Amino acid sequence: MKAAARGGAQPVLFHQSLPSFSEPEWALAAGYDGVILDLQHGELGVEAACGILRSLPRGNAYAYARVGSIDTAPILRLLDSGARGIIAPTVETREATEALVAATKYLPVGNRSLGPSRPALYSGDSYADAGNLAVSTIAQIETQIGVDNAEAIVSTPGLDSIYIGPADLAVSYGLPGRGDWEDGPVKDAIVHLRELTDAHGLTLGIYSGRADYTAALLAEGLIDYVGLGIDLVLLNRAFGDTISALTAARSSGSASWL
Repeated sequence: MKAAARGGAQPVLFHQSLPSFSEPEWALAAGYDGVILDLQHGELGVEAACGILRSLPRGNAYAYARVGSIDTAPILRLLDSGARGIIAPTVETREATEALVAATKYLPVGNRSLGPSRPALYSGDSYADAGNLAVSTIAQIETQIGVDNAEAIVSTPGLDSIYIGPADLAVSYGLPGRGDWEDGPVKDAIVHLRELTDAHGLTLGIYSGRADYTAALLAEGLIDYVGLGIDLVLLNRAFGDTISALTAARSSGSASWL
């Protein structure tokens, strides 16, 4: 992710909450750059997520997984199956960030255990160094406490990126639980986190449900990558649009040729 940001790339990922091998195939074919397998919400368990990771193209740098907590065991299995990024939710302290780094990086940066789960998962003279470069360690900030402690979080050695959860962040400020805020404390937090990540050489991402909002953030240079949409929401939208179109066609009589 760091290399992509330096090279001007702005990866677009989507959140997958269903245990489907087909979804990431269709998304990549449509032009998405990668996937965030969501083990925090939805129906995905570790077994299904590990299988999906093994089915993705080996060279995809954006095969990410968001875990439910900073638990070494599932994180290790996801990484050994090929996850190239681990997102930990609701990170609010430096101590939690250090625990995340320890779980996702090999020595001397972290304390991840070596295991031959997949052949030649990382290429390089030093497997540990190559693995540490290949895997993005990502802390999700989604509360006011996390924003208040952002300097301590962002300055943690071994951390690669911050991912903003705007809906929970809004709730922590007493606002409705939605994303895509164009002003107010959530937008202020985005700007603040952009300044901090720039200062410490980290990338910054966010979840968004709107393409126009995403385009504006990217154009302003406020984010480096985005999780654009969740499979369940995208399916709900497609179902709704299809039924609405049918209802409109029947009401207008345009389907009389049938």
